[in-house]
Amino acid sequence: MELKGQLEEFIYQNEMNGYSIGILDTEEEKVTVVGYLPFINKGDTLKLFGKYVIHQEYGRQFKIDTFEKVLPETLEGLEKYLASGIVKGVGPSTAKKIVETFQDSTLAVLKQEPEKLSQIKGISHEKAISIAEEFNEKWELWQIVGFLERFGISTANCKKVYDALGKDAIEKIEADPYLLIDITYGVDFKRIDKMAMEIGIDSMSPKRIESAIKYALNLAGNNGHTCVLQENLKRFVQDLLHLPEEPIQNAMINLKAKKQIMVLEKEESKWIYLYPCYQAEENIAVHLCALLKSKNTKKVKNIQKELHKQEVQFQIELSEKQKEAIEMVNEHNVCLITGGPGTGKTTIIKNIIQLYQTQKMKVVLCAPTGRAAKRMTEATGEEAKTIHRLLEIGKIEEEKNFMVDYDVAPIDADVIIIDEMSMVDTYIMNYVMKAIYLGTKLVLVGDENQLPSVGPGKVLKDMIESGRIPTVCLNKIFRQAAKSQIIVNAHQVNQGLPFIEKKEMESDHQEDFFWIHESVPERMLYHVLSLSKDRLAQYGDYEFYRNIQVLSPTKKGMMGTRELNQQLQSLLNPPENGKKEKKYGEIVFREGDKVMQIKNNYDIIWEKNGDHYETGSGIFNGEMGILKKIDEESKQVKIVFDDDKIVWYTFNELDQIEHSYCITIHKSQGSEFDVAILVVPNTYAMLLNRNLLYTGITRAKKMLVLIGGQDTIQHMIQNTNIKQRNTGLAYLIQQVK
Repeated sequence: MELKGQLEEFIYQNEMNGYSIGILDTEEEKVTVVGYLPFINKGDTLKLFGKYVIHQEYGRQFKIDTFEKVLPETLEGLEKYLASGIVKGVGPSTAKKIVETFQDSTLAVLKQEPEKLSQIKGISHEKAISIAEEFNEKWELWQIVGFLERFGISTANCKKVYDALGKDAIEKIEADPYLLIDITYGVDFKRIDKMAMEIGIDSMSPKRIESAIKYALNLAGNNGHTCVLQENLKRFVQDLLHLPEEPIQNAMINLKAKKQIMVLEKEESKWIYLYPCYQAEENIAVHLCALLKSKNTKKVKNIQKELHKQEVQFQIELSEKQKEAIEMVNEHNVCLITGGPGTGKTTIIKNIIQLYQTQKMKVVLCAPTGRAAKRMTEATGEEAKTIHRLLEIGKIEEEKNFMVDYDVAPIDADVIIIDEMSMVDTYIMNYVMKAIYLGTKLVLVGDENQLPSVGPGKVLKDMIESGRIPTVCLNKIFRQAAKSQIIVNAHQVNQGLPFIEKKEMESDHQEDFFWIHESVPERMLYHVLSLSKDRLAQYGDYEFYRNIQVLSPTKKGMMGTRELNQQLQSLLNPPENGKKEKKYGEIVFREGDKVMQIKNNYDIIWEKNGDHYETGSGIFNGEMGILKKIDEESKQVKIVFDDDKIVWYTFNELDQIEHSYCITIHKSQGSEFDVAILVVPNTYAMLLNRNLLYTGITRAKKMLVLIGGQDTIQHMIQNTNIKQRNTGLAYLIQQVK
């Protein structure tokens, strides 16, 4: 069906992807329309193509498949469009004057004779030109968006294409659609290729084959790989393009000559990288080895004596393994400290800090995420920053533009300690190494059995595998920690062994691990809800909002985060008179909700109103808090985060927030909760592996309640088939002379 009319208002609009719910004023009626309308503004005249659907709650709606934006056909429509605020400097009053002055010639004036606008009182010649330029740029930008939509390119990337190619973007793309592969991410190669074939580009065109190779390598990067086996890459590109091997081999030679890809030969195999990705791994390898070989200027003399002083001062007794780790840090400029929970990593970090601070040296602490940095701060009593903030590279990640080799601010430190190293990807590690002065000590702490980084690479594992980085593996659980079933059973999982039951533990053990053998989703839901409500109160000072967190391996299904968040919200924060709500897409935010930031926002302003007023900027992926107030008048919500930061979000910024009554195990990495309720449904086999179970268990500090069937849990313990990542970092470190 086709609908035509003027967009009267937005009920909802996602600024990031253009998903919208609005009211379209047609000649016959006002219709609720739902779908993707990127770069569309209130007042725009649209031609929509789609169908009517019946929503269970909201009734009849028009679901948009595609759309066209057309110039307003009536003077009233044109005035409304100009008055909508789309053109800077033109409000309702100025819009009225423009349309009244030029009548049917208004569009012609805006497009071809902008200087005539200066006839209107209050519009200077400069302002007239500015108004026309912005009107036309908005129109051209929309035309580009509509054109790019067919390639599956997101709203954010459309602007990037416009910035790169300018006003002639459509003509340039029509002449060479493969340009899009180099400019933006997430494109649908098959659509680009189809268009290229339609305009007559030869199927054997080198540009076509080279673009397919780069597309394949980008796809591999999205799946965690930094490189691809040459034979596999050839086969993928052959299947994609339906071409023989020879032209693909020739295209690889050309790309290598142009330094767009790199070939690494190792173990009698050839591995293909995008050139910037190879540069990142090579840079890490070269800088690590240079740092290792540089003079140890920060070495503390009489280390045993200094450690003994600390033991006396802090009334602790370091184990031989802990002393070995600290002495290793003292002897080398780079070292790795790995181990699971309860093996003494935090004690080592605290002693390293104390040791070098006593020597008047500057120690800098950092971690990959906001929550991990906060946890590090709480554990050590010293400030820890995110790596992004430390390096001042925040916005690079948001632009997804790691392919550019940015300069970073050097780190002013004698000793740098990075925690949660398993979460650090290749590109971030590259920036870390670029920022470190030779002679600085670099201490990398992590647990190689945790989930890998979201971005490409497996930096921690590769560094261990290289055999060149001094490493201490902490494998002994301390006696106090060994009283905890959580810690003991986490290590059991790691070794592929079944859980140790309460009766097998020593008499003075902590009863902190409970396994509810349940696999029926409805029964699992009952346990999640009753445990979250008040069932745990008898075991300690546990209250959901303060110290209980529900975790799930998946977002989908009855036991996924989406459904559980709705159920937990209904139970713990039901609707009440006077309690305001804001519907955003399919989510209803309510005052009192537990929420989480789901992307880094380096610019958002926060304030603290404690003993000393404080303000700053930046809220990071994984930070959690409570939605305290919804203000319809200012169209903002107030969120108070766990560390008392107060932030106001506009309604348009709510796509950065999710409910966090239940979060995925992946999102929980780097965090720790007094009580974790870990629900493990029988979901996709690829999710159910040992690493995921281990990571979930180790999120609990005082109590873990595991809800899952015997078969599912045993399968996870035995399943070590996590997706292997192809990288070359270990080999490159070994090759540095």
